Amino acid sequence: MSTEQTGALHPGEHLDHEHKPRGITRWLYSTNHKDIGTLYLLFSLAMLFIGGSLAMVIRAELFQPGLQFVDPHFFNQMTTVHGLVMVFGAVMPAFVGLANWMVPLMIGAPDMALPRVNNWSFWILPCAFAILLSTLFMEGGAPAAGWTFYAPLSTTYSSDSTAFFVLAVHLMGVSSIMGAINIIVTIFNMRAPGMTWMKLPLFVWTWLITAFLLIAVMPVLAGVVTMVLTDKYFGTSFFDAAGGGDPVMFQHIFWFFGHPEVYIMILPAFGIISAIIPTFARKPLFGYESMVVATASIAILSFLVWGHHMFTVGMPVAAELFFMYATMLIAVPTGVKVFNWVATMWRGSMTFEVPMMFALAFIVLFTIGGLSGLMLAITPADFQYQDTYFVVAHFHYVLVTGAVFGIIAGVYYWLPKWTGVMYSERLAQTHFWCSLVSVNILFFPMHFVGLAGMPRRIPDYALQFADLNALMSIGGLLFGLSQLLFVWGVVRCMRGVGDKASDRVWEGAQGLEWEIPSPAPYHTFETPPVVK
Repeated sequence: MSTEQTGALHPGEHLDHEHKPRGITRWLYSTNHKDIGTLYLLFSLAMLFIGGSLAMVIRAELFQPGLQFVDPHFFNQMTTVHGLVMVFGAVMPAFVGLANWMVPLMIGAPDMALPRVNNWSFWILPCAFAILLSTLFMEGGAPAAGWTFYAPLSTTYSSDSTAFFVLAVHLMGVSSIMGAINIIVTIFNMRAPGMTWMKLPLFVWTWLITAFLLIAVMPVLAGVVTMVLTDKYFGTSFFDAAGGGDPVMFQHIFWFFGHPEVYIMILPAFGIISAIIPTFARKPLFGYESMVVATASIAILSFLVWGHHMFTVGMPVAAELFFMYATMLIAVPTGVKVFNWVATMWRGSMTFEVPMMFALAFIVLFTIGGLSGLMLAITPADFQYQDTYFVVAHFHYVLVTGAVFGIIAGVYYWLPKWTGVMYSERLAQTHFWCSLVSVNILFFPMHFVGLAGMPRRIPDYALQFADLNALMSIGGLLFGLSQLLFVWGVVRCMRGVGDKASDRVWEGAQGLEWEIPSPAPYHTFETPPVVK
């Protein structure tokens, strides 16, 4: 894809009115997509460590059998808030931050379409999480019904902090919807001349489809938390059988949101991997059109599989068969992606820089998570796996070695473009190997204890699980500490320590974002590039 700049500027030149605001006001009032992307990414990093510290409370308690440090109710608060913080505070805002930074650069737009909405959608988030985390210090404690907050645990048996939790979730939803609308409008209306749909980078495609998913399902989440609110405080009985309601209906509504949500958390990672693999294999992405179709197929099918979370609730056999086959079907487009990445690497001139190492780890480990998901799709087998640590192993492989590794790969890939300096290769490689080893020590044994019958969300366990739990807890601590290396590497780049990055950064990199100088100027593409 070659570009020419209209007017007198070449693609890398930009009128030198950088006039960045100074001080705190730059960040509070910023409507610049790069600043807002940075805010999202830094917020996400903070939430990763908060959510991770809650997980360390869980792992400390499970280090040995018996009750060591916390009582069961507080343990349940930890599992609940850890899940909410990681899903809504770490993974989703990181992807929105990457979208804010990269989508305008990739399509040749000067900024996002709705810059003030962009600012607002970010600043809602710290408020939402301040409200959510404050519940930990309230009388009766934080929500303790699991991040899926099933009724009646979240209604009849919940603490008074439920109202704050509901408000926080509403605010997160508002933020997500505004961000999604912004991304859709930007991609539809602000592509550079010649940037046709089938020339869009895959990251832009995956985010466009993710944004439509967000608009479709966030109102469903808003609806279900509102029903929880009215059941608890206003005497309705949506989920109370005594008043004519149905607690299983909660699960249907929640998972109708929840399953598209898990694809919201992985599709942008697919886009990142689809940018990195061709760069370091020095070949175009194999099967570009099939990748776009596969992404759209996953999005459509994600609305037809929610029942696989609920095989054990007593559904009719016909429904169980439908959800089983639909879930096996959604594995097909995901498999298409994996085979396309492998085919892209086939006979390529491969080099193994850190973004590529994380991308390769993503492919292998995400596939492990996908295969355990296929096992969970088999209804009779799921009766055995249901609510054991096997399920915990499955979704942490797709969300940690999947989504989080994808985010880290993207950060290492684009960081030199953002900061203008290369990260420390030795530090980044150390971070990669420490993360890779520790994450598998942490999550792989969960498959075994789960298959042997260890239930999830319980602070105690039978003696035969003691050795593996001690091992997993050590792995968790090492994985958390490994991320301090990541923070140090990012801080070094932000402070300008390191070798100067070239404009192209990576030898095999293609796309408009590599046509501008490194570091990316505050204002880019004020004269739109022309894509040939």
